[in-house]
Amino acid sequence: MADQVEFQETTSTTFGGTYDLITLFDAFHDMGDPRGFAEHVRSALAPGGVCMLIEPLAGNGLQDNMTPVGRAYYAGSTMVCVPCALQQGEQNPLGAQAGAKRLSEVLGEGGLTNVRVAAETPFNLVLEARP
Repeated sequence: MADQVEFQETTSTTFGGTYDLITLFDAFHDMGDPRGFAEHVRSALAPGGVCMLIEPLAGNGLQDNMTPVGRAYYAGSTMVCVPCALQQGEQNPLGAQAGAKRLSEVLGEGGLTNVRVAAETPFNLVLEARP
């Protein structure tokens, strides 16, 4: 599979190549420019390609997240996720409790307009995003 799999260390908006599958694990909400990432993914996906994102489980509103897991995620987001995004120089952090609705909106703004929750666990959302 060495001719089919490639690992790159690069920024979220500068990686090169064309891909059938782009995956992101617990990182979209930490990006300073998540919309820019979505735009770059859109341009890097091959025809029929898909982006899979795994994000912390969150509801679409504050009241949906007042669970033990949601409270822990809010604490982590306040201490780690939002400061990480802000230190990247942008002013558009999502934080760990964005929820499927907001995640889909930002992905859509970047050209990944066909977004669905493909799976959900007690701790994570798995999103499928396509142009």
